[in-house]
Amino acid sequence: MIERKPPRRNRRAVPLGALLVACGIAHAADRLPVVEHHLNVTLAPATGTLEATDELLLPAPAGMLTFALHRDLTPRLLAGAAQLEPRGHDRHWAFYRVRLEPGVPLRLHYRGRLHQPLATNREGMGRSSVATSGTIDPAGVFLSGASGWYPRINGHLLRFQLRVTLPADWLAVSQGSGPTLVLAADATPTIGWREDQPQDELYLIAGRYRLYRQPTPVAEAQVWLREDDPALAQRYLAATGPYLQRYQTLIGAYPYAKFALVENFWESGYGMPSFTLLGAQTIRLPFLRDTAYPHEILHNWWGNGVFVAADEGNWSEGLTAYLADHLQRELAGTGAAYRHEQLQDYADRVRGDAERPLAAFHARHDQAEQALGYGKALMVFHMLRTMLGDEAFIAGLRHFYATQRGRFAGFAALRQAFADASGRDLDEFFAHWVTRAGAPELALRAVASAVQADGGVVLRGAVAQLQDAPPYPLTVPVVVHERNGLVHEKMVTFAAGAREVPFAFTLTDAPLRVAVDPAFDTFRRLAAGETPPRLSTLFGAPRGLILVPAAAPAPQRAAYADLARRWSDGHPGWTVALDRSFDTLPRERALWLLGWENRFITELTNDAPFALDPGARRLTVADETWDEPSAVLVTERNGQTLGWLVGATPATVPGLARKVPHYGAYGWLVFDGAAPDNRLKRAWPVGDTALMYWFDAARPALTLPARPTLIRAE
Repeated sequence: MIERKPPRRNRRAVPLGALLVACGIAHAADRLPVVEHHLNVTLAPATGTLEATDELLLPAPAGMLTFALHRDLTPRLLAGAAQLEPRGHDRHWAFYRVRLEPGVPLRLHYRGRLHQPLATNREGMGRSSVATSGTIDPAGVFLSGASGWYPRINGHLLRFQLRVTLPADWLAVSQGSGPTLVLAADATPTIGWREDQPQDELYLIAGRYRLYRQPTPVAEAQVWLREDDPALAQRYLAATGPYLQRYQTLIGAYPYAKFALVENFWESGYGMPSFTLLGAQTIRLPFLRDTAYPHEILHNWWGNGVFVAADEGNWSEGLTAYLADHLQRELAGTGAAYRHEQLQDYADRVRGDAERPLAAFHARHDQAEQALGYGKALMVFHMLRTMLGDEAFIAGLRHFYATQRGRFAGFAALRQAFADASGRDLDEFFAHWVTRAGAPELALRAVASAVQADGGVVLRGAVAQLQDAPPYPLTVPVVVHERNGLVHEKMVTFAAGAREVPFAFTLTDAPLRVAVDPAFDTFRRLAAGETPPRLSTLFGAPRGLILVPAAAPAPQRAAYADLARRWSDGHPGWTVALDRSFDTLPRERALWLLGWENRFITELTNDAPFALDPGARRLTVADETWDEPSAVLVTERNGQTLGWLVGATPATVPGLARKVPHYGAYGWLVFDGAAPDNRLKRAWPVGDTALMYWFDAARPALTLPARPTLIRAE
C-alpha cells in the first residue's frame, strides 16, 4: 500500500486475474505450461508506436493455437504457410487462431499505436489515483501484460528474452536480468533483458533514465531516476540489500537477479517482478524507504514469486502488509498501535456491501477494499501466528514458498502449508476467516475476585462474542495487572460454536485491572472507548457537510471552497455550504469546519483537549502552542465527528487538500511552509474501554507484557 505509505497504493500494477478467469483457467492445482518469447521491440515514443517480432517456443507441439493481442497491433506470420484467423474482439483485445506446422516455431511481426490515456480512479474523499494498462508517450513508456503489447496465450506462463530499440537517450526496464547492451545485426544498439523463471506477465518500462547499480550478497540493487540524483539513489541502494537479506532469511531464496527502484512519469506505487515503479513525489518522501519500500521488495516473494490464484481471492496484499508494514512497526515497538490503526480503518471504511469475505477481495480500488484486503487480511495472519506460535508460523511461510514458487496459489494452499508445518487441522480457521464476511464483537463479563484461605486471590470472568452472526473461532489474550506490579497473560480460546468462554487467574496480590485484547491481537469490531476521533472517521463517513467561512478574506474563502469541492466530488452524501447558511450547527452528520473565521469554531473546543484562539490565530494542544499554523484537528461530540482545517495562507490550502487525506490514522496535524510540509502528526490516545475492568479508582498507566518480534532487529 503507498499511503501509510502515501500517496499510493501498494498493489500489483494491473491484475491479470480477470483475463485468466475469463479463459477458464484453474491455477492453483497444477503448474501451468510455459511458453518462451524471443522479442525484438522498437519503440517510438514521439508517435506512440511499437513494432515487434516475437518467436514463440511452445512447451509441446500444438496443432492449433489461440492468442490475444491489442486490437490496434496488426500481426502477420513470418514463417510457414498457415494463415492467421481473426476470432473477434473484447474491449481492447483481439483474438487470433493459427494452425501450426509441425517443427516450425511461431514467428510473428506486429506494429501499431498503443496509447491508453491515464484514467483517474477515486479511492475515497480527497484521494484518487491514475493508471493505465499501457501507453507509449513522449514522457515515458509503460506496458503491462494487460495492455496486450505481446501475444498472450491462454493457460500459459512465460519466460522471455527481450531486446528493445529506443531513441538514443532512452533506456528500457523489465523484470529479470539486465540491462545489457546488445548490437543488432545492423549494428543498432538495443537494451537486453532476460528472465528464465516462469512469469505471469511481462512488463516493459522506458524513459530517459539515469541508472545507478550496486551489488548485494543477494541480488543486484538498481535505481532508475529521471533526473541525476546520486544522493537519493544511494539511500535506496544502501537499503535494498538488508531488506533482501531479511526476507530471504525469513522465507527462502530471492527469486530474481536484481531489485530495482524505478521512477515513473506519473504518481504510482506498483510492485512488479524484480522492480517497483514509483512516482517522483513518492520516491522523495523521507519516510518511504523504511515504510512502503520493504513492502514492494517483499512482493517478489508474495505475488511475484508465488502468483495469486484469482479464483480464490488475493492473499498476497495482506501477507505482504503483515510481513513488511506490520513487521517494521513491530520492530519499532509500535506493533499494537499499528494493529489498532488497521481495526479502526476497518470500522471507519467497511460498511454495508463493502463488508465481504477475504475470498472476494482481488485488488484495491478504494479505501474500503484496502481495509478489507490489506487490514483484515494482515490481522488474520497475525491471529494465525498467535495461534500457532512463531516457529510453526515461520515454518509454514517457508513451506508455502518452497512448494508454490512459480505457481498460482490460493488460500487453500496457504492452509495446507501451515497445517503441514504445525501438524494442526486449520480447516475451521480458514473457513471462517476467509469465506465469511464481518467481524466479531467482544465483551468482558462477570468479573469478580475473591481472597482465598491461603491469602492468594482468584480472579474470574468471561469473554463473550456479541455479534448476531455465529461465533468465530478465536484465541483472545486476557491480561491482568496486580497491585504489586506483576502482570499475567492468558489466551482464551473459543471452541466451535462457543459464545462465551470463562477464564480464571490465581494472583498473589489484589488485581488492579483486567483487560481483553489490550494489544489488539484479534480481528474484531472495536469496543466503546477504542475509537478515538481521527481523520479516517471523517473521510470514511457516508454523509457529511463541509462549512466554508463566509467571513474569510476572498482569496482564503476561494481556496477553502476549492478544497471542499475537491473532497466532496464523487461523494453524493457530502455537501458544501457557507457557514452563514446555518443558524445552528447540524448534529446528524459528520462535519468539516474550515478556517479561523468559521462562525462555529467555538463549538469545537467544548470538552476538547485543545484550545483555539481565533483572534490571535493560535492553536494550543498537548502543552504546545503554534501561532498562525496550517493545522487539522478532529474531535467528537455526542457521537458526531467534527474536523477543523486551517491554512496559514491561501497558497497552503491546495497542498492540504492533497496531503491531509493520506493521514487517516491521526487526530491532529501541524504543517508549515508554503508546500505545506507536515511537522507533527499525532493520534488521540485510547483510554479506558468497555473491554477493561478496573478494581480501583486509581488508574495509573500500565505496560503490557513484552512480546518477541517475528525476527530480530538487524
